[in-house]
Amino acid sequence: MGQRLPVFPLGTVLFPGLVLPLHIFEERYRALVRHLTSLPDGVTREFGVVAIRRGWEVLPTAGPPGAPAPTSVSLHEIGCTAQLRQVTELPNGRYDIVTVGRRRFRITDLATEGTPYLTASVQWLPEPTGSEELADLLAPQVLAVFRQYLDLVRTDSAEITEQLPEQPTVLSHLVAATAALHISERQALLAELDTARRLRAELRMLNREVALLRRVRAVPVPLPELAVPASPN
Repeated sequence: MGQRLPVFPLGTVLFPGLVLPLHIFEERYRALVRHLTSLPDGVTREFGVVAIRRGWEVLPTAGPPGAPAPTSVSLHEIGCTAQLRQVTELPNGRYDIVTVGRRRFRITDLATEGTPYLTASVQWLPEPTGSEELADLLAPQVLAVFRQYLDLVRTDSAEITEQLPEQPTVLSHLVAATAALHISERQALLAELDTARRLRAELRMLNREVALLRRVRAVPVPLPELAVPASPN
């Protein structure tokens, strides 16, 4: 059996190294925050973020504390842990938290009993580069096309492109998280076996998006709304 991990279903895909702020208002997830903050010093405070395949993350009734976790959502198999970095408790008992993506995992078993929130046994997924030579070859190509993409969708692209990472794995996660891709495409990128495969897929997607943007010369909605789907939690 793999390690047991609290699970937070969301309408977005989290990648290692990316920041995810959340507003926590449901009692089951407030209980999760209380559990994490009660852990002793030296223990990593993290939970699993898994994109929702079908259903809703906020249910009409969450049930009383300690009740079995609701199961009216269907989740993707691959997720990423969110490490708790900052917690602000609000006067109404809610929380504003800041998390950072840490490591990928595959769900092997999902449990709905014992805690008000879902928990899962997970298998940790390493992040091999695949062929290092191929990853090193693909990274500059992806970076170049990503710069073209940002020039087409951002007015402040010059400031951003100066700070883009060159390390292949970090770049692959950043592109996957920030480009205006459908959630199914982001999920597929998260699930890629290694960095080289992810970069190859991103190169194809970015070339497609750049060609489309050059034809239409317009972005239908602001990029942040596409890159980070809104979450009530």
